[in-house]
Amino acid sequence: MTKRQMYMKMLFSSLLRRRSRMTVALLAVAIGATVLLGMTTITYDIPRQMEREFRSYGANMVFVASGGEAMLRLTDVEKAVALLPRESLIGVAPYRYEAVRSNMQPYTAVGTDFAQVKKTSPYWNIEGAWPEGENEILIGTDVAEFTRLAPGDTMALSGRDARQRRFNREMTISGIVRTGSIEDGFLFMHLDTMERLTGKEGEAEVAEVSVAGSEVELSAMAARVREQVPTVAPRLVKRVTQSEASVLSKLQTLVYLVTLVVLVLTMICVATTMMTVVMERRKEIGLKKAIGAENWSIVAEFLGEGLFLGILGGLLGVVFGWMFAQTISINVFGRSISFSFALAPATVLASMAVTALACLVPVRRATDVEPALVLRGE
Repeated sequence: MTKRQMYMKMLFSSLLRRRSRMTVALLAVAIGATVLLGMTTITYDIPRQMEREFRSYGANMVFVASGGEAMLRLTDVEKAVALLPRESLIGVAPYRYEAVRSNMQPYTAVGTDFAQVKKTSPYWNIEGAWPEGENEILIGTDVAEFTRLAPGDTMALSGRDARQRRFNREMTISGIVRTGSIEDGFLFMHLDTMERLTGKEGEAEVAEVSVAGSEVELSAMAARVREQVPTVAPRLVKRVTQSEASVLSKLQTLVYLVTLVVLVLTMICVATTMMTVVMERRKEIGLKKAIGAENWSIVAEFLGEGLFLGILGGLLGVVFGWMFAQTISINVFGRSISFSFALAPATVLASMAVTALACLVPVRRATDVEPALVLRGE
């Protein structure tokens, strides 16, 4: 039998003789590794998940015309949008504002793309339905309360086109929009309808953009648009992007703290178990040293047991950690989580490092055993 075979036999024999204690230590390592991989995976994936969730609170970037121009050309908006990452882009809604009248009362009519508004402003609360036909409009809840109109009623609108000619159009109210903001005082119609009424095409005052990304990534996108499409001035909605960054930072800090606490508890559990094992094996250690065993062989034996627990616990932690992260992601975010395969070996190495650190004190106590005192029964 070679020395390596003898070492492995001694290692496994020692583990099997104290299987109950080692099972407890193994479970502690496995739990620590599970939390480590699960939390790390969630931390890695939280920004991606949360960025999508935050988009339900509205656009985080707006395009306006640069150089003091009032109107933004939609062709330039298309060029700017083409520079944004397609996989991160959620929606782009243009808005054009025109003054109209109904029964001599002035209102602000807004032309937009309702299909895109549903993506950029999913928080809009609609009573009734979104406009489908050319002559259908949404009215804000303030307008509805003032005019006492409801979905299904008609509203006669009048205004002037680009040549100052008067236009009149009777529109059907398909729904009432409530946002709790300035939209409650507006009338919304299809942008195409507004263009036909006013005779001005391909322009908007502003385009709201909803795109997933961190504050740094959004700043980089804005800089790229500003450089390559100089007629478009992109602006970040600071209150949205900064709130996202703040919430994500706090969540990640919380995850790091929880993971650190669990790893420290794991280390304490393994250290306690190994210390107990050393105390139980004092006579065995003393006998080995009495017949010539060197301290390094004692160290190798106990460290070997600790590292074996680290490897096995780490492998179990990879499996259960992935299940843990997947369960949290599905229940909290409603979608599956992506797995980074690089985290698997990192988790095993971290588990080995934790168990190695936990073995330092017990190993030191083992090497301090005096053979003469132990053999005398002291």
